[in-house]
Amino acid sequence: MDKALFEELKKIYKDDILYKKEDVYPYAYDTSPNPDEIILPEFVIYPTNSKQVSQTVLLCKKFNISLIPRGAGTCHCGGCRVKNRAIVLHFSKMDKILEINKEDLTMKVQPNAVIKKINEEAEKLNLFFPPDPSNLAVSTIGGAAALSSGGPRTFKYGSTKDYIINLEVVLADGKIIKTSTDVAKNVTGYNLTSLFVGSEGTLGIITELTLRLIPKPQTRLVTLAYFDDLVEATSAVNNIINSGFTPATLDLLDKNTITTIEKFNPCGLLCDKEAVLLIELDGFRESLDIECKKVLKILKSSNAAQIIQAQNEEENEKIWRARRSSFAAVTKLRPNVITEDVVVPRSKIVPLVRGIQEICTKYNILVCIMGHAGDGNIHPNFALDLSDEKEKENFKKAKDELFALAIKLGGCLSGEHGIGYEKKKYLKDALDNGALEYMEKIKHLFDPQNIVNPNKMF
Repeated sequence: MDKALFEELKKIYKDDILYKKEDVYPYAYDTSPNPDEIILPEFVIYPTNSKQVSQTVLLCKKFNISLIPRGAGTCHCGGCRVKNRAIVLHFSKMDKILEINKEDLTMKVQPNAVIKKINEEAEKLNLFFPPDPSNLAVSTIGGAAALSSGGPRTFKYGSTKDYIINLEVVLADGKIIKTSTDVAKNVTGYNLTSLFVGSEGTLGIITELTLRLIPKPQTRLVTLAYFDDLVEATSAVNNIINSGFTPATLDLLDKNTITTIEKFNPCGLLCDKEAVLLIELDGFRESLDIECKKVLKILKSSNAAQIIQAQNEEENEKIWRARRSSFAAVTKLRPNVITEDVVVPRSKIVPLVRGIQEICTKYNILVCIMGHAGDGNIHPNFALDLSDEKEKENFKKAKDELFALAIKLGGCLSGEHGIGYEKKKYLKDALDNGALEYMEKIKHLFDPQNIVNPNKMF
């Protein structure tokens, strides 16, 4: 332990510092696969305001030590993993909803505010924050902003980037800046807000966010449409969209996922079908009944084998609980589960899913496939045992082939999980060389000493 640095940190944080091995050990991980090498942070600190964050950044520059911002630690790509000598900046004490302005449709929050809580507070005023990552019960808005997380509603409503209008950011030189103003439209200068959203904490540390809210839809209705063939399921997605409908959700689950959910969380799903579409329509009650009847007609003409429509909000929630339990259910299959995140044009979903199945057959890996079919974002959940060296090596090969396939089909490496540490080696294959070069220049411009969340993305 660097005693000089410790004494400086104590002046800022008093007792809000962890440094014992057993205390800092959990912060060497996130939810990405277990690293081959465990590197512990030197300290874990708990700021309560942006001034403390700024003072910490200056200390990191002085002592040449990295600073890794962390919220719930649910990143799947090693985005807050420790890879060198570092301090972990844990935001658990900056979790407040500071202000809701119903007239302006805005909410001001701290980075560790949980997304579920944000939505609950908005709904009290009949307002709505649409982004809904599957782990929204624990996912924090700072992490969602760092990754521009999406979720099932992205097809209709967009992702987190579409609902952040202003940020307070501590830069790598200790300066505290506002990226914009708290208004819905602003083209005054460069769009710095959009630059920081999705930057994975590599350009600066977000300490406050102003969110855009929208009026809450009056009602919703969830439909499950089962298909005997995957091609027919994806064709139904296109038929619904081409008919002029914009469902809030168009999610796809394959047979392995359906069976796994039903095995570990029985909720009445049919396990003898190849795929199911989870479709949610929302809006005004008067128009929703008409839309549901039309969508039902489209599904029947698209050869849906069976259609189940929720009859009330309780049934809506029952279906969503089943959908949100999918990742947890897969964890029961093997000692480890790794979820990946690729996006392809909607027309390429079938070759992507078929390709994933072939890759997993080739390497003898169990996979459950689900995703947001409306925007081509597919999540294969791989169940495996990482303590088995052969299986671990096979998964590395399968992952290489998965990303190569997504790129070949005109897609990208991530729609909402980010690049982090796990995917950075693939970035050169996924991006134009010129684009990658300028991204690296932007990182160097904002953080020339490579202090803020280093070894991520690049």
